[in-house]
Amino acid sequence: MYQFLLLDLDDTILDFHQSEYVAIRQTLSSFRIDPTDEVCKLYSQINLAHWKALERKEITREQLEVSRFEQLFAQLGVCADAAACGALYYENLSAGHYILPGAEEAVKRLSEKYDLYMVTNGTSKVQHRRIASAGIAPLFRDIFISQEMGADKPDMDFFRNAFARIPDFDPAKAMIVGDSISSDIRGGRNANIATCWINPRGKCAPEHTVPDYQIASITQLAQLLETIKGCC
Repeated sequence: MYQFLLLDLDDTILDFHQSEYVAIRQTLSSFRIDPTDEVCKLYSQINLAHWKALERKEITREQLEVSRFEQLFAQLGVCADAAACGALYYENLSAGHYILPGAEEAVKRLSEKYDLYMVTNGTSKVQHRRIASAGIAPLFRDIFISQEMGADKPDMDFFRNAFARIPDFDPAKAMIVGDSISSDIRGGRNANIATCWINPRGKCAPEHTVPDYQIASITQLAQLLETIKGCC
């Protein structure tokens, strides 16, 4: 039934929260700011809010890169160069990767039966370095990064541009798989393709953006697809 699988990267294949935690601790330490767990949690909350604002087109990527650190420093009551901090953070974030348990093997198995495409919001340099570090690029037929696509998920321009690069693409045979309701599931619904929400904590989906399928991790995707195939 499905041939084209559009897989998100962060918190679908790679553990972004762990990468973020390590990178922000390294970055703040370089600016002589004590990276306590409380401070790191505060940054994560501010960063997530900024990415949601970017998805809604309320801010630009350039504003996000500086504003999140300006807000963090303001709440901490410290004086530091937000732009320089943002640049160093990206260097630290792109320096390594953490693959979610079982994700690499799951993607390898999927690549043997399906056409895999990566769809990720993020900065081109950071994402390419993390993908290269993880060694997963050969498993995908193409990689679509929002900064290179000229739009962020869930914007329809992101999906139009991606679909145009997929040979013989058929939306009826496509499914997007990701952990974000606001970018992956909403984007997939807007693009009229099937959606699969990775929901490890068993949260309730909002009524206005209900996914077609749910799994706890990407390790369950192959079995889901076989079940769907068997029902057809």
